Order: sequence, then structure tokens, then C-alpha cells
Amino acid sequence: MPTISVNKQQLFDLLGKNYTNDEFDELCFEFGVELDEDTTEEALKTGEEPELKIEIGANRYDLLCIEGIAQSLNEYLGRAETPKYKLLKPTTKLIIDKETEQIRPYAAAAVLRNIKFTEKSYASFISLQDKLHSNLCRNRSLVAMGTHDLDTVKGPFHYRALPPKDIKFIPLNQTKEFNGEELIEFYKTPEQKNNIGRFTHIIENSPVFPVIMDDNDTVCSLPPLINSEHSKISLETRNVLIDITATDKTKAEVVLETLCAMFSRYCDEPFSIEPVEIVSEHNGQSRMVPKVEERVMDVSIPYINSALGLEQTPEEIAACLKKLSLHAVVSPKDDAVLSVSIPMTRSDILHPCDIMEDAAIGYGYNNLPKGKQLANASFVASALPINKISDIFRLASSQASWLEVMALTLCSHDENFKFLKTEDDNTKAVKLANPKTLEYQVVRTTLLPGLLKTVKENRKHTLPIKVFESGDVVFKNEALERKAYNERHWGAIYVGKNSGFEIIQGLLGKIMQTFRTQWIADYGAASTGRGYWIEQDDSIKTYFPGRGAKVMFRSKEGEKAQQIGHLGVLHPEVMNNFDVPFAASYVELNSEVFL
Repeated sequence: MPTISVNKQQLFDLLGKNYTNDEFDELCFEFGVELDEDTTEEALKTGEEPELKIEIGANRYDLLCIEGIAQSLNEYLGRAETPKYKLLKPTTKLIIDKETEQIRPYAAAAVLRNIKFTEKSYASFISLQDKLHSNLCRNRSLVAMGTHDLDTVKGPFHYRALPPKDIKFIPLNQTKEFNGEELIEFYKTPEQKNNIGRFTHIIENSPVFPVIMDDNDTVCSLPPLINSEHSKISLETRNVLIDITATDKTKAEVVLETLCAMFSRYCDEPFSIEPVEIVSEHNGQSRMVPKVEERVMDVSIPYINSALGLEQTPEEIAACLKKLSLHAVVSPKDDAVLSVSIPMTRSDILHPCDIMEDAAIGYGYNNLPKGKQLANASFVASALPINKISDIFRLASSQASWLEVMALTLCSHDENFKFLKTEDDNTKAVKLANPKTLEYQVVRTTLLPGLLKTVKENRKHTLPIKVFESGDVVFKNEALERKAYNERHWGAIYVGKNSGFEIIQGLLGKIMQTFRTQWIADYGAASTGRGYWIEQDDSIKTYFPGRGAKVMFRSKEGEKAQQIGHLGVLHPEVMNNFDVPFAASYVELNSEVFL
């Protein structure tokens, strides 16, 4: 979880009280954060101002700066109300070119109008951007933000994707003009490698670079790397343009809303935000951001009370939620339901259980009833069905005298494809965008590389070597939100002076017997019963020609059979690729078909 440092006296001034260390530690605990360190003693020796280091939840982006912590604690203590954010009349727009789809397709922007910075608020503004970049933005790979002095540029603004040589500007804190290619080389120098150079890999191999320009084609920023010296902000800046570019639209809007919510308090009209119209040039669609309207989520009152072991009235629950910036009223449709209004600062609220948790924090964990009053709730954990299936595989394999191994989920691209004599069609394997070593380039799509590497490291042991693994493989699926899914597999390998195909097939029989699945010798058109069989399959190049087979399985009477795995004698080239000078046979099954 992230830890942030705040000026101790500044925070206490905002809270209206000088707390002792124990008092503030207790307040943090009750609120759901943790006081990690108080640097008062060390500060007395060095002459610096004391700081408090506070550990917060990774999903509470609104607490990553002193403004957010003070606001939330004051609401929790009843000293402040939740801010009501106001949208001003928009005066500019951001136009997104179609070419940006090649690299960072989403963008957003907003203006903080008539803002007044102090040294401390300006430092906090910069610090929050850094915290968001390293946390929610995943080191700028998902989202990058830039801030500009709006009075130095002219709207409407344009988000473009241009060839690197066509982008020329003076980057922040520099005096020399660079084009895109020169800038990448500059930031890859040893002096810059641990600074901006850490992010060059995100765009350096792209044929086009993302760039924000004003209406005069003046470069404002080259995301995700650096802003322009021309539009840099300072303590004297009165109007701040915030630009966001991203590969994830939701995260882009969360970042923009968090920045605006935290620092719009310093505008002449507090908590006022000037939205920007976002226009997608290729389809003509437009939207206005940020969104300041509160979301509404319904949650069952009996659900909250039963989960906490309480019998609170709706009004009492609402009072608890108000401490956590949530405002609840009884639903006009159902007296047993609360309609909870969620401000834009609480992007972490995704499910009724999140509201229930905040109701517990508002009530006080130490005040919750103990013992018998929670006897009606069941807290007995149980294994997931797929884990129960995996345990059956483990038990049956170990009973057959095979040893379990646990290999890494990541492997090299060659180990997952070339070494196994298979081709990568770019539809299955999830590839790492910036692998640190050649050993970890893709997420495995089969258990075989890990088992072969285990055998390689133990090839001096007495033969035969019989090992198995029950673990996850990962496949791409563009139809899913996360673009990939895990699948539980079981695999076993026999390595010896001979291939031992009959031994590996015997282990398959043992597994199937454990799952009460009979062998079907005659699997022709007349066969309809539950069971399994194997069919020769020479399409699997990992196996020796004529010695590979697919495992077929019919789960219910009359159902169509499906392939659930494969087995065979591994090709000598495969063994040589992994430096294993022996023969081997292998079997792998999809465990999830037995659910």
C-alpha cells in the first residue's frame, strides 16, 4: 500500500487540533489508515519540519495528498461537509485525431480557473501527480498527465499522433529544442535513465508518438514523457490546463477527477471546475469531462445490519456513511433499501460490500458487537471448486509415485513456442510489454516448459524422473474486459532411458479412474456413454511423428465429446532445446472440464 508524507503541523492546522502521537495513531486506525512514522525526533536533529508518514489503501486515490487526507478526516470527525463540485461554462475543447488509436487512444482535459498556489499547495499538486503516476497509472503505462499554464497557449487543443521527427519542442527545464527521436536518445543517457528515461520504453518503438498541441501547433506535452517548457506552470500561474492521455478510459477519468477535486479548492470560486469538450475527430462523437455528478448505488439495509451484527435504523446507518463522504436516504421504491450518493472522489466504491465496509468504519470497528451477536453469520472458509479438483489431481498423481513441482508462470517466448516446435500466431500468449530479462517474456500457455526446465536442473538425478504440476496457464481473449483469462491445467512428464509412453498413459488412466471416468475402447458413431479415449494427432509438432494423441472426453451420456488435453512421446529436438539428453513422454489436461 502507498505511504505518503505530509507536513505534521500543516495537517494538524487543517484538522483544527494538535494531536499527540497516540491520539493521531488512534484516529488513523479508526478511519482505516495507518500512521507509519512520525519524524519529529529526527527533524529536531536536522532542523527540518516534522512529517507524518501515513499508509493508505491502494484504492483510495483521494488520500494521496494532504488536501484529501485533511478533507476526509474532517468529514469523519464531523468538522466539514462533503464539497459540492460545480462545473463552469466550458471555453475550450480537445480534439482527438484518429491516428492516436495506434498508441494511446483516450484523452481527457479540464481547467482549474483562477487558482492561487502557495509554495506548499504547489508542491502538493506536483506530488499528487507523481503519486498517481506510480500508483493508478502504473508508471505512466496506463495513464499520463500533464499540466500547463493556459495563458501561454491557445485553444482549441489537439491530441495527435505524429512521426517522431515531426515533433519539435523544448522540453521542460531544458533550453535546447529536440525532435521526438532526439528526445528519446537524450532521456536514455545515464544521467536521465533513472528519471524520465524510465518511461521511454512506453513509446520508443512506436512509429508515431502522442503529442498535445494548441491551435497554433505549439507543443504542450509529449505524453507520457515530458511537458513543454513553453507552457510550464509556476506559483504565479492562474489558469491551469490539465491534459490526460491513456490506454484505459476509466482510469483516465478517475485521474482527472481526482486532480480536479483535490485542487479546485484553491480556485477563487472553491470547488469550481471548468470542463473541456473532448471531440473524437474520426467519428464526430464528443463528451464533456470531468463528471462531477454523484453516482447512486442501492444497498440493502438488512444486508448491512446482518454483516455487522447490528440493528441500526436507516438514519443511523446514514449518519455512519456520512462520515465517509457517502450520503444515504431511504429509497422511495423500497423501505429496506438505502440509496447512497457517491462523490467523484470515491472511485473505490464499486459494490454494496464497499458501502457496508464504510458503514462499519463510520460505526467504529471497536464498537462492533463481539461474540454471540455474530453467531448467525457464517465465516467458515471453503476452497474454490477448481482448487478441490486440483487437489484430486495432486493426490492421485502422488499416489502413483510422481513428485509435484511448482514452476514459474512466466517463461521466454522461445521456451513457450520455438523450443516446443510450435508457431506463435499472436492469438494465444499474453506478452509482457517491457520484460526485464529474456527469461520472462510471455505468460505460459502450457505447463511443459516449466516441467522441462525442472528436469533440466535435475538431470543428474537417478532415472526415471517423474514429476507433475497443477497450475494456471493464461490465454488471450479480446472479448473479455481484461483481454485474457486463466485456465487450470495438470501436466506430468516421464523422463528416462526410454520414452515410457505406456507409463504416462497409465498415469492418465489412474487420473480418469479417480474421476470415475471409464475408458471407451469403441468410440465410433454408436458410442454415447460417459468416458474418455485417445486419438492419434500428428498436428502437435511437440511430439514425435505418430506418437502424439489428443485426449477426448464425454462428460455426460449423449453429449458431444471434446478434446481436454494431449499426450505423447516428446520430439528429440524438444528435449535437446531444453538440454535434456533423455527420452520423455508427457500428458497435459484441462482440469476445468471436471468441474
